Amino acid sequence: YYFHFLLIRPQQQRAKKEKAFEAGLKTGDKVITKSGIHGKIAEMSEGTVVVETMAGKIKMERSSISSELTAKLVEKK
Repeated sequence: YYFHFLLIRPQQQRAKKEKAFEAGLKTGDKVITKSGIHGKIAEMSEGTVVVETMAGKIKMERSSISSELTAKLVEKK
């Protein structure tokens, strides 16, 4: 019983927040990927996004955008 609340429950909550973050993304949002790439969402489709960086455009999966790093980016402003 305690195992569930110590390990499984926090992991489920984190996954739920990550999914809500991905669903809330929209064109024009400034984001940071999990690999550290900074950019702005230029295009979106079902499971992928095109992020515009200083070097050009990169197509990637929505799940590769970090909710934690992006939240820190938004807090700085």
